[in-house]
Amino acid sequence: MKPQSHVAVLASPGMGHIIPLFELAKRLVVHHGIHVSFLNITTEASAAQNQLLHSPTLPPNLKVIDLPLADISALVTEDTLVVTRLCINVQESLKPLKSILIDLGKPQALIVDLFSTQAFDICNELSIPTYTFFTASTAFLAFSLYLPSLDCEVECEFVDLPEPVQVPGCTPIRTEDLLDQVRNRKTDEYNWVLYHFSRLTMVTGIFLNSWEDFEPVSLRAIREHPLYKQINTPPVHPVGPLIKEDEPLTESGAECVAWLDKQPVDSVLFVALGSGGTLTTAQLTELAWGLELSQQRFILVARKPTDGNTSGTFFNVGGDVNNPNAYLPQGFLERTKGVGLVVQSWAPQVAVLRHQSTGAFLSHCGWNSTLESITHGVPMIAWPLYAEQRMNATMLMEEVGVAVKPMVGKVKDVVERVEIERVVRMIMEGEEGKAMRCKARELKHSAVKGLNFGGSSNESLSRVVKEWKCDKI
Repeated sequence: MKPQSHVAVLASPGMGHIIPLFELAKRLVVHHGIHVSFLNITTEASAAQNQLLHSPTLPPNLKVIDLPLADISALVTEDTLVVTRLCINVQESLKPLKSILIDLGKPQALIVDLFSTQAFDICNELSIPTYTFFTASTAFLAFSLYLPSLDCEVECEFVDLPEPVQVPGCTPIRTEDLLDQVRNRKTDEYNWVLYHFSRLTMVTGIFLNSWEDFEPVSLRAIREHPLYKQINTPPVHPVGPLIKEDEPLTESGAECVAWLDKQPVDSVLFVALGSGGTLTTAQLTELAWGLELSQQRFILVARKPTDGNTSGTFFNVGGDVNNPNAYLPQGFLERTKGVGLVVQSWAPQVAVLRHQSTGAFLSHCGWNSTLESITHGVPMIAWPLYAEQRMNATMLMEEVGVAVKPMVGKVKDVVERVEIERVVRMIMEGEEGKAMRCKARELKHSAVKGLNFGGSSNESLSRVVKEWKCDKI
């Protein structure tokens, strides 16, 4: 028998990064016969991360290897922002990477996410080819590849530009939609982002969590526009949508599904703001009143508000305990009983989106949640919070046609209850909502087709796997 090809996969902290890389690892093992070592950064690991990566039901040829804990206490404080903290964590956690890769027998390739590019230098020393699995949209990849050029071309802050940012060959990005980390170029956050984005061209190939038919304009630009050829952009391989397929149901998760079983088809709005998203007290109050006024069925994943920090649970996913009665409007739970279901902190998102009773999804528009919604044919109310989510929300609304975005009211950064009532009724009952639902279901079939045997995403991954297997002979 020929020796089995062996690939290592490394994800930076955060469920938005870990889930897609872990799904790619499982797909390589189950569908392509690859042996995978998944390198797990254990420093500041969340409860959800530990539960996912140490499940007793992993495929036999998928091995999770815990990296030693790193002491970052002298390098970060409580005020250190998310991306800076994440990058310092990765930097310190990867110090033993060289010896680990040697102990593994030097895998044929290492696949990392966007914030683990420090690994490239070690792999170059060991002559191990590297790949990036880009866990955001193709449009955001195009911007990321362009950012080093933009940084040289523009002297002012990008948010002060008089016109939208013209990413070569792509739809212009309004300055108000730019991700938080590039809005002030004098910060550590910006320096880290620029550092990692400028290293994307160092890899052998870039895997994309998208598919050929979903973002054709951005994909064509990366492949054909002179700018991307000039900077030696590596081959891009759309292999998505790779989403969490199944998750074990907790007691509260089973209650969610049982409640959905009793509701009419397409009648429930699912409200969840991702693994790390939280709202301010004022905004959560308006959201609750808007849901109540709409008189539509809903499931609300309730998290304790964190005023001033919309990514409040990024490093504590699955670990927060809260009492919704303490922060939702007085009497809300009693008044909406039967119409709505409030769950604390977490709900089985894939199971909810897959359910026939779910008719729409109020989402932060993180890329994993976006793909999960589209893969199950569910339109969205776009509620972006941080990172590149504003870019995603605009694309989903204006280009793809599967989302509506509520308007911010007179009070800064707060969407008022009347506007929430309006968009909820529109997506659940209105003609616009029906059109978005129809479009989402078209994309669902396109996504399934891409991943099936002979589909574009399946073939894209198969071609790279074939190269690895040929190298092994």
